[in-house]
Amino acid sequence: MLYLALLHPIVALTWWQWSIHPSTVIGIAALAAIYIWAGKALHQRTSIAERSFFFSGLAVIFASLNGPIHDLSDDYLFSAHMVQHLLLTLAVPPLLLAGIPGWMLRPLLARRRIAPGVRFFTRAPIAFVVFNVVLAGWHLPPFYNAAMANHNLHILEHLMFMAAAVLMWWPLLSQLPEFPRLAYPGQMLYSFLMSIPMSIVAVYIAMSDHVLYPAYAAAPRVLPISPLEDQLLGALIMWIPGGIIFYIIMTVVFFKWNARGEDSTAGAQVDWKPSTA
Repeated sequence: MLYLALLHPIVALTWWQWSIHPSTVIGIAALAAIYIWAGKALHQRTSIAERSFFFSGLAVIFASLNGPIHDLSDDYLFSAHMVQHLLLTLAVPPLLLAGIPGWMLRPLLARRRIAPGVRFFTRAPIAFVVFNVVLAGWHLPPFYNAAMANHNLHILEHLMFMAAAVLMWWPLLSQLPEFPRLAYPGQMLYSFLMSIPMSIVAVYIAMSDHVLYPAYAAAPRVLPISPLEDQLLGALIMWIPGGIIFYIIMTVVFFKWNARGEDSTAGAQVDWKPSTA
C-alpha cells in the first residue's frame, strides 16, 4: 500500500507551532477556577497529590485538544484521532476523579433532586452501558463523518466522550462512600468486561476493506501510509492500548485485594441520606 500513499503529497507539519483554540482554554480555565473556588468556599484544602492529579488532567485536555494532536486528528490521520480519544476517555477522567476529593463533590451531589440520578448513572451496569454506547455510536461512520464535517458536533462528541468516561471510571475511583466504588472482585470483573466492547469496535474498523471515514481519504499525507493503513493503525491503537489499560487495572486491583486478605471492599460504606437542598 506504500505506493498508494505516495500518490498523495506528503506534507510537513511544524511541530513547535501550536494551534490554540480559545474555547478549550476558556473551558479549562473555568474548571481550574471552580476547583480553586470550591476549596476556598468550603474552607478546606486539597492535598498536593490531589492538585497534581487534577491539574495534570487539565493539562492532558489542553494537549489533546490543541497543537499537533488536534491538528493531526482533525485534518490528517484517523490514527491520531484514536490517540486523542484514548487520552480523553482513559487518561483525563481518572486524573480528574483522583484529584477531586469527596468533600468537594458532596455539596452538589448530595442535593435531593440530584442524588437519585447520580446513584443511578454511577452504578456499574449503567455506567458500562452508557460509556460503550457513546463510544460505539460515535464511531459509526454516519455519526463520525458528521462530526468531522461539523465543528460544533465534534465538540459535542468530545464532551460526551469525557462525560461518559467519568461515569465509566466512577465504579473504580469513586471518592464518595455514599456513591461507592465496586468491591475488589467487582472491579476486576468490571475491568475485564470493559475491555470487550472497545475491542469489538476496533475489530469492526480493522476488518473493513474500505475507508470508513472519507475525510481522511482526501487528506494530505503526513506519513507514508495509505488511508486504509492509517485506519488499520487507528483500530490497533484503540484495541491494544485500550485493552491493556484495563488488564493493568485488573492486576493492580488483584494485588490490592490480596493485600487486604478476606476484606473484599474497596472503600468505606456509610448510611447516608441526601440533603433537602
